[in-house]
This record gives sequence, structure tokens and C-alpha cells, in this order.
Amino acid sequence: MRPGDTLAPLEVPVTRTLIVAGAVASRDYQDVHHDAELARAKGSPDIFMNILTTNGLVGRYVTDRLGPAAVLRKVAIRLGAPNHPGDTMVLTGTVESVSGPTVEIRVTGTNRLGRHVTGTVVADTAVADTAVADVAPADPAPAEEAPAAPDPQESPA
Repeated sequence: MRPGDTLAPLEVPVTRTLIVAGAVASRDYQDVHHDAELARAKGSPDIFMNILTTNGLVGRYVTDRLGPAAVLRKVAIRLGAPNHPGDTMVLTGTVESVSGPTVEIRVTGTNRLGRHVTGTVVADTAVADTAVADVAPADPAPAEEAPAAPDPQESPA
């Protein structure tokens, strides 16, 4: 993994259930996250996702891409356009820096209105420079041919 590598995108369908469940799970009982009528009375077209749900989805995005041994050390995000029911949030990420097992990733989440979230995530991976399936190299190096496996039918010389 090197600076400039990109993480595979994640599409998150934003449902009414996701918004309400995320708000309740994070003990955010603000009416704009569960009551459409009150959200409209406050000027929003519908309920919208809270920051803690977004924070959790950003963390999930990074750990899903880095693997089960990844440990989040810092998540710093800023919200922009709200996520409403019926939206699809697309999370993307780019490796900013790598230092041993620690990686910093710039994450962006967009929806039909624009950028919902931007920020950075610092995570530790199990092993530095481990190839991760959902990370595309910034500048792919030529593939090296792996040595042929020994034929189990042959006896050693």
C-alpha cells in the first residue's frame, strides 16, 4: 500500500431504517433523525442521517477495505450535504501516507446533493505494505511471475 492508492468504493443505500436505527443506536434522539413531519417543520425535506452514523459508516468502509486486523486510531470527519432516505452514499478513499503499519486515508462520501462527508482516517494494519484486495495501486508495478510449485508426483533429487 502506497500514497495515492485508491480504495474500492462502497455504495450505501440510505434508507429510513438506517437513519433511524443509527440515531437510536447512538442515543441521538433529535427529532430531525426520526420524525419526518418535525424535520419538515424545521426546514428539512425529510429526516436526515446523524454524524455518528456517518462516522460509523466511514470506519466500516476503511476496516472493510483494510481487513479484519485493521485498528482505527483516528477518524476526523466533516459533514456537508445531508443524507436523506432514498439517497445512495458512495464512499471513496485515497491513501495519503503510510508509515510502517500505520496508514492515513482521505475519505469522501457523496450523494445526489454533493459531498456528504469528507475527512481522514488513521488506521494500523496487521503488517506494513500488505497487499489489500480492495486497494488499487496508484502506479501499478509490472507483475512478477511466481515460481512454479513443485510437482507432488516428482521425488526430490
